[in-house]
Amino acid sequence: MASKTVAKDIITLRGSAAIVSEFFGYAANSILYNRGVYPEESFVKVKKYGLPMLLTQDEGVKSFIANLNSQLSEWLEAGQLHRIVLVIMSKATNEVLERWNFTIETDSEVVEKGVSREKSDKEIMREIQAIMRQIASSITYLPCLDEACVFDVLAYTDKDVAVPFTWIESDPKLIANPQMVKLHSFDTKIHKIDTLVSYKNDEWDEQ
Repeated sequence: MASKTVAKDIITLRGSAAIVSEFFGYAANSILYNRGVYPEESFVKVKKYGLPMLLTQDEGVKSFIANLNSQLSEWLEAGQLHRIVLVIMSKATNEVLERWNFTIETDSEVVEKGVSREKSDKEIMREIQAIMRQIASSITYLPCLDEACVFDVLAYTDKDVAVPFTWIESDPKLIANPQMVKLHSFDTKIHKIDTLVSYKNDEWDEQ
């Protein structure tokens, strides 16, 4: 009698770091597109995670995200990265309008002892799909950004981490009395990513 087996994929620290940093690159592109930070025509459609995804063709942004992903992978492999925040600000005033928080929990045993974990790639992809769908539908639950905006990325690391010269110390770019929406999370069994977007209250709603 045939028996059904469920395949589990071996997840290593390096593999998990690659999954998470790649996820952030695609998530950042999706946020910049769906929140209108860059014009629609500057993105091209690709297929990733079983979904149509948008990637910027702006050379400056492409280079920024590529360099960012490389640095994130390094910190993730060392277990030194605790949170990434993509901040959207008013271009005219630098006022912070949105903070997309990606909080990272790392399995310390994997970092310290080099052990691996098991989880199917399909299961990880399904969890990432759920987050990407929520980002794509953000126009339904976030206020319209009706002014020119810019973005920045903050990384929260261990205090003793050597920081590349391209990174500078920053204030946390917080929003006073923000509204918050918790999004789905995903877990490679080595890195668990919780996602939360906080945004500036619409004053009209409070009147």
